[in-house]
Amino acid sequence: MEPTADNTWQRCSKLGVTGPATEELEAVMIRTLVGPEREGDLIGLALAELDAGESIAAGGQLEAAIVVLAGIVEVEANGERLGSAGGRSSVFEGPGHAIYGPPGTALRLRARGPAELAIATAPSGTGAPAKARIIQPADQRIAEVGSDNWSRTVRTILGPEHAAGRLLLGETINPPGNWSSYPPHKHDREAPPHEVRLQEVYFFKVDPAGGFGIQMLYDDAGEKALIVRDGDVARIRSGYHPVVAAAGYSLYYLWVMAGVGRRMIPYFDPAHAWVGESRP
Repeated sequence: MEPTADNTWQRCSKLGVTGPATEELEAVMIRTLVGPEREGDLIGLALAELDAGESIAAGGQLEAAIVVLAGIVEVEANGERLGSAGGRSSVFEGPGHAIYGPPGTALRLRARGPAELAIATAPSGTGAPAKARIIQPADQRIAEVGSDNWSRTVRTILGPEHAAGRLLLGETINPPGNWSSYPPHKHDREAPPHEVRLQEVYFFKVDPAGGFGIQMLYDDAGEKALIVRDGDVARIRSGYHPVVAAAGYSLYYLWVMAGVGRRMIPYFDPAHAWVGESRP
């Protein structure tokens, strides 16, 4: 069967060099991973790679959440210093830091050394007012989810319980050979209390980097299985979307969600929901 056209996948390449328009302009390599492609798209995602002393500006009229994938950055919001964020050398090392900026916030991040940042954005939402802040590992909801070969670590950086306008995001780590987003679920229909509609984007990393995983996408219109490698992105507008890591390789993905509200109510595929229900 042919897959639905609502979901897209791309192998990303570096698209250009940019930097903040100030007297301290530095050339910073930024990859635009996801941007609006059609009316109603909410999520933007970019990747910035900085050397020591380089900086980027982010935020502006959009809500922004910046995840420090590696390295350390000094953070300012509207000219006020918030402090330093980061410290891990890899997403596989442990939980990291993130920086949240509500709409109307001018964020500036300067790298102490080599740093890699994922920059998620969305239009202003209906959530409770929030202030610019650094999100520490201790602020995150970190849990071991599932069991057996569908166990994984989920680090919820910005969940429904955290103050924000629209964005929801976190990190998932699949051990080698394990499944996540499992039992398969979807969130493409506004039907509370059974399901709420949320768009989603995955950004993948693999350890060791030469490995791969499989991203499945399926619904009543079709099904598709995609090989995902280090640096790949999947945009999920609809359908069930389980993920599995290849044997021998840990699989990471940053997940970013956005919708009308900030509730997370997935709908599990009835054909496979028994797997979760039978968990001891």
